[in-house]
Amino acid sequence: MPYSGYADYFEKKLIISVATTGGHHGKDANPNLPEQPVEVAQDLAACEEAGASIVHLHARDENGEKTKSVARYQELLDTIDEYCDDIIVNFTTGGGGIFSREERIAPVLETDPGPEMATMDLGPMNFGQTRTAVNTREQNEEYAQRLRDAGVKPELEVFNPGHYPEMEHLVDEGLLDTPYWCTLILGMQTGTPAHPRNLVNLVDNLPEPAEWQALAVGRHQLPLTTMAITMGGHVRVGMEDNIYYRKGELAESNAQFVERTARIADELNRPIADTDETRAMLGL
Repeated sequence: MPYSGYADYFEKKLIISVATTGGHHGKDANPNLPEQPVEVAQDLAACEEAGASIVHLHARDENGEKTKSVARYQELLDTIDEYCDDIIVNFTTGGGGIFSREERIAPVLETDPGPEMATMDLGPMNFGQTRTAVNTREQNEEYAQRLRDAGVKPELEVFNPGHYPEMEHLVDEGLLDTPYWCTLILGMQTGTPAHPRNLVNLVDNLPEPAEWQALAVGRHQLPLTTMAITMGGHVRVGMEDNIYYRKGELAESNAQFVERTARIADELNRPIADTDETRAMLGL
């Protein structure tokens, strides 16, 4: 999927995803990070107003600890429905090394109504000194089939180039519907190094037809998501990936990131996709 020139993307609308919470750092890292359902939903309402059309969700329990409780994810859904207009909900199925395979996908399949999207981690990743998230080919096949049966669009998370053969396998087996929705992740521990040429290489190797978004962690978030905008891709921002708005200044909210992304997109002549346009672009 080679880059074909910025001029081709002037009229292509930009999808902004926001990852509000994540499953790693908490209020100890940034007290403004939302953990409880009302906190998440209030912040998300401002993100939606600023231009975000997708929210990527992790759940935390009453003590701020990561959880795969179906009831907690249901509470998140219900609270978001109360505060937001029509944002597209995307549940994580991450949590390898902590939660079982069934626990990871249960909130996607057992909430009512369930999310429109859910992530799939295409291969193994290391976290810290002792944890490895195991994501096998067998698991990918199972998740792809179960998500399709439930009418949920998979978001294919590409942490490094070694995950491309796993994506290609799912494509070859006919387990994915087009357009493929791919997230290109830069700067994580055993992921793709956060460098502009690596983003170009990741884009060049995507299957056709695909839509893609870039995320980069920490200080890499702003330059590489801006680069993605100029390449005709889409972006994910938010406090899961970066707790600082700029060096030495903690982010006040997730909406602050979305607002900045929308301003940059406007300067680069990329209009923002609303939720209906996002659904049409991704085949939801």
